[in-house]
Amino acid sequence: MKHIKVLGSGCKNCVTTADLIKAKAEALGVEVAIEKVTEMADIMSYGVMSTPGVVLDGTVVHAGGIPAAGDIEKWLKA
Repeated sequence: MKHIKVLGSGCKNCVTTADLIKAKAEALGVEVAIEKVTEMADIMSYGVMSTPGVVLDGTVVHAGGIPAAGDIEKWLKA
């Protein structure tokens, strides 16, 4: 199982990012646990200055804007 955190205030882009990751994981048959992190101090602790950010298994893999579907697929297959 992959543990994914979506960092952001809960804005539309953050919700869309979480939804895209969930949909891509289901399509690929990859089991994921998605956590939404909305506390600014927690977001800053990852060094993310622009949201949404994505943390995969403890490593920041994306920050700022909605990630591309191809990128999400790469993260889930890795």
